[in-house]
Amino acid sequence: MTTIAPVKDGIANPAPLGLCAFGMTTVLLNIHNAGFFEMNSMILAMGIFYGGLAQVVAGIIEAKKNNTFGLTAFTSYGFFWLSLVGLIVLPKLGWGAAPAGNAMVAYLVMWGIFTLLLFFGTLRLNRALQFVFGSLVILFALLAVGDATENKSITHLAGYEGIICGASAIYTGIAQVLNEVYGKTVLPIGPVNA
Repeated sequence: MTTIAPVKDGIANPAPLGLCAFGMTTVLLNIHNAGFFEMNSMILAMGIFYGGLAQVVAGIIEAKKNNTFGLTAFTSYGFFWLSLVGLIVLPKLGWGAAPAGNAMVAYLVMWGIFTLLLFFGTLRLNRALQFVFGSLVILFALLAVGDATENKSITHLAGYEGIICGASAIYTGIAQVLNEVYGKTVLPIGPVNA
């Protein structure tokens, strides 16, 4: 059984906030990608406030805790959500042309490469984060292929895969909260022996 170390620096662990913000927003967007409902203000609001701003806040707190991985991941994905909302909303406001299909493919491919590189960092962290980042690499790849081929079946498949990815992030965040609250492993995250 793994024991949970008490907080020594007086700053709470921001990772559960960042993981839940990422996970819940990802699940909701991918319910849309799977074809269950249209893009709507609920997804956009989650992208701005929870997936976006909450992750940026979590990343800033990670910087205070001297966690470069957490800082990089949470602030980057927070700004991913804000930029994604911008890509959707700015053309509707007349502030720029909607991105062409190949531009969205490039956007998704860049985020997929970035995620793959961060995945290598998770090899020193825990199995749960490995699953989150690994499934996110697959999600970006499926979304890029779906956009490149304009094949809705691939985008729908990406939606289902994204629901799994987001759910795994929620699990990882809640596991960290419950493990800390109870002072023992309630939900395992599979620590890696470095």
